[in-house]
Amino acid sequence: MRNPIATALALALIASPAAVPAKKAAPYAAALANPARPEAERARDATRKPAELLAFAKVKPGQKVADFIMGGGYLTRILAGAVGPRGVVYAYQPAEFIVFRAAYGTEQEAVAQAHSNVRALRPSLSSFALPEKVDTIITVQNFHDLYLKPMPAGTADKANAALFAALKPGGTLIVVDHVALPGSGVVAADTLHRIDPAFARAELEKAGFRFDGEIAAWRNADDPHNSNVFAPAVRGKTDQFAYRFRKPK
Repeated sequence: MRNPIATALALALIASPAAVPAKKAAPYAAALANPARPEAERARDATRKPAELLAFAKVKPGQKVADFIMGGGYLTRILAGAVGPRGVVYAYQPAEFIVFRAAYGTEQEAVAQAHSNVRALRPSLSSFALPEKVDTIITVQNFHDLYLKPMPAGTADKANAALFAALKPGGTLIVVDHVALPGSGVVAADTLHRIDPAFARAELEKAGFRFDGEIAAWRNADDPHNSNVFAPAVRGKTDQFAYRFRKPK
C-alpha cells in the first residue's frame, strides 16, 4: 500500500534483477517523458521502473487497461500515455481509501481531468467492477490491502473474482507487492504492509487465473522482510515480487 490505512479503515469502515532491453522500453519513452507528468513523480522512475513494468504487462497503444487501486495516480498517468488516445485507462480508487484520505478522491479527479482517456471509478473493494472487459489490469503495492483486518469478511475473494471477470479471455493481471516472510500468508498485511508471494499466487489461482511468469526487477535480497515498508531503512528499497497472471481463453 502506498500509505498506511489499516487503523483508519477500522474506524472508517465501521532469478537476478532483470533490466528490460532498450528496444522493449522504447515504446514507453514518450509516455515517461511527457512534461505534463509532475516532476516529483518523474523523480520516482528510477526506483519504480515503469518501463520494465509496462513491458512485462505488454501494454500497447489502443488497449483498454485498468490501474487497480491507483493511489496518487503515478501509474495512471503513465498508462494514459502508453495506451494513447485510442486506448482507455480505468483508474480505480476504492471508496474506502477516499474515506480514509479525501485527497485520494481529489487526486483521482485531477488525473481524469488531465487525460481524456482516463475513466475514474470509485466503488468499494467488495463491489469493484469495470464497465467493459479490458486487456490488462495492473496493481502495484496494493494487493495486500484486500486482506487488511478492517475489511469486511470475503472482501478479497470478491475482489479477486471481480478482477478475473473484468478481463477479456486471455487478458492479464499484473501484481507487484512487498514480500513478506515465507509461510506468513497475510499476517503482515496490516502491520508491515507485506504479503507472502506464494499466498498471493495461490489466492489468484484459486480465483481462476493461470500463473504466466514473473520478473525480478524489484527484488532485493538485502530486505529482511520483517520491517514495515515505510521504515526509513527500507522505504523505497523493499523486496518486491512481480507476477503476471492470465485469464484462460
